[in-house]
Amino acid sequence: MSASLRETLEKRQDLRLDAVFSVLLETPFGEFLAVARNVSSGGIFIETRDPLPLRTQVRVRFQIPDCDDEFVAAGEVKNHYFLNFRGAREPTQSLFGMGVRFIGFEAEGKLKLHRNLYHTRVVH
Repeated sequence: MSASLRETLEKRQDLRLDAVFSVLLETPFGEFLAVARNVSSGGIFIETRDPLPLRTQVRVRFQIPDCDDEFVAAGEVKNHYFLNFRGAREPTQSLFGMGVRFIGFEAEGKLKLHRNLYHTRVVH
């Protein structure tokens, strides 16, 4: 791992759950289903071929694996990502997505998400 990547990861304020799960995005452009790749109580990475414009306000509805709670969060698109990766004997693959920073949650969602991430999950 490079020194700059290590420094970036160490600056994270919240633990992050790496898991693949569905999200419903409510945007000014309509609603659509997408795939989340990780989540923390501060934000979420959403895989999508067409990331929304930066600073777009969204509502994100989701459930994390093995949890009965549904989370509804207001957020803002903060980053766009394009990643290339491959396994030992696999061709290069690409992943497009966007980072959404959470601004607020409904129904004590941030506390419930935080509790789930810290107490019942393997996180890094």
